[in-house]
Amino acid sequence: MSMINFKSFRGYVTMISDFVISQNDEETGCYKLISVDNGSGALVNFVVSPTTYFVNHATVAVGDWITGYYDGNAAIPLIFPPQYRAIVMAKETPYQNVKVDYFNNQLVSSDGKLRLNISSYTPILLQNGQTFSGKPVNRNLIIIYDFVTKSSPVQTTPSKIIVLC
Repeated sequence: MSMINFKSFRGYVTMISDFVISQNDEETGCYKLISVDNGSGALVNFVVSPTTYFVNHATVAVGDWITGYYDGNAAIPLIFPPQYRAIVMAKETPYQNVKVDYFNNQLVSSDGKLRLNISSYTPILLQNGQTFSGKPVNRNLIIIYDFVTKSSPVQTTPSKIIVLC
């Protein structure tokens, strides 16, 4: 997988509905459209597929605050509100931060804002929950963390890393 230009949109869920992608009965109900409002008038619809990764496998409901991550380079239909294919969805929970980005060989995010300090206790997992056996450098990662240092870039020892293969 190449470096994805991750963009995000944060807001509260206003509606969840089925998203029909074909007339095939097997796929009915497998795709969802999650409508999100940022509280300042901006609206986004996320197309959620069976492969969309939900952080902590959280179930999302109307009223939840979430952040949806999508590929900023992907083609999007010119409709309002904008409609993005969700790669990762994170439901907001207290004391937990999530960052989805490409991390280089120094474990610094592509936006230069976060550096990872990985301890021997940091779980590094695949999306399916299995242990990742490679090095998490030069990869698209989901970082789950709580505390950061007051440095530039800020540094954290993640509580969990999920590798997007």
